[in-house]
Amino acid sequence: MSTKVLMELSLLEAAHLTDLVEQFAGLLDDTSAPDGGSPEPDDPAILRLVPDAYRTDAEAADEFRRLTQGDLLARRRDDAAVVLETLQRDGAPLRPADIDRIDAETPLIVELDAASVSAWLRTLTSVRLVLATRLGITDDDTHDDDDPRFGVYDWLGFRLAGLLQALEN
Repeated sequence: MSTKVLMELSLLEAAHLTDLVEQFAGLLDDTSAPDGGSPEPDDPAILRLVPDAYRTDAEAADEFRRLTQGDLLARRRDDAAVVLETLQRDGAPLRPADIDRIDAETPLIVELDAASVSAWLRTLTSVRLVLATRLGITDDDTHDDDDPRFGVYDWLGFRLAGLLQALEN
């Protein structure tokens, strides 16, 4: 992709997305072992981010996870950092607490190059997977339209679809 992708978010959306991605980055930071290695994840959301490579061979799956988990989670941390960097306004992250002093509907135009788009796609997908795990979403029947947390899950899907559509054009 040689062209840039421009994505428009309201400042309110950017502030809440910043909060979500910071929470996600914190979750990933909690998976780091003090010695720089990768501990065995016991959080179902982290396990969802490092799925089994061999469903029928537990020993091979454990070995594969042991060898790849650290790098995969490190890439997810790096991707989250790219998203957070691109969400900054005037060199500072937007926070939900900032909304009282700014016009929440003011647009924030985020310009993404190919590497940034990839980081955004991976991060939004990862945050959505974590949220799905936390909410117990396994299929369309486990979606509760009356619970606002499911609205966040849907909004992340909307943003993912928008990025993918921009890449097709």
